[in-house]
Formats: sequence, C-alpha cells, structure tokens
Amino acid sequence: MNQLPSFKVSRFESLIIDKIVARAAKELEIGDRLSLNMDITACHANGNALDLNQLLESDKADFGHDVHGIQRYIDRRTGKLTDFFCPRCSLPESPA
Repeated sequence: MNQLPSFKVSRFESLIIDKIVARAAKELEIGDRLSLNMDITACHANGNALDLNQLLESDKADFGHDVHGIQRYIDRRTGKLTDFFCPRCSLPESPA
C-alpha cells in the first residue's frame, strides 16, 4: 500500500512557502498558486528539505531553477523528487 505524501510543515514554514509562491506568481508568471504551494510543501516535507529562506531570497536564475524543477520533477503520489533533480536551495542531508 502506497503512503500518501505528507504536507506537514510548521506555521512559519507555511508562511515562507506562501511568500515563495507569491514571488513565483509575479516573477515567473506561475498561474496555479495552489498546485505550486502543494508541490513545494510536499518536496520540503517528504525527504528533500529546502532552505526556504534561501529560496525566497535567491537570485532569479536559482529561484526559477528550483521552482520550475520542483514543479517538473515532483511525484505527486509520493511527494518525492524524481530523475535525480536536486534544488539548489536544498538543505544538506542529515546523517542517518
């Protein structure tokens, strides 16, 4: 049985994600804010933690790379990124 992706983030993280989505809507002309919000939240909560502040403040090239890459490579059934895509604003992995 497949486990559904988690969307569990802190209230603070949710507020930063909202700001990221607002910036993407303005700068990258992203129309579907809800889907982008869910994609970023799922990515962050399911094994590819993001430095959300770094993403929000990144230059336009890095911002576009990460936002478009997350949209393209997120598996919405699992919340995991596919095809070895790694956002530039990923947090380092914790040792197991």
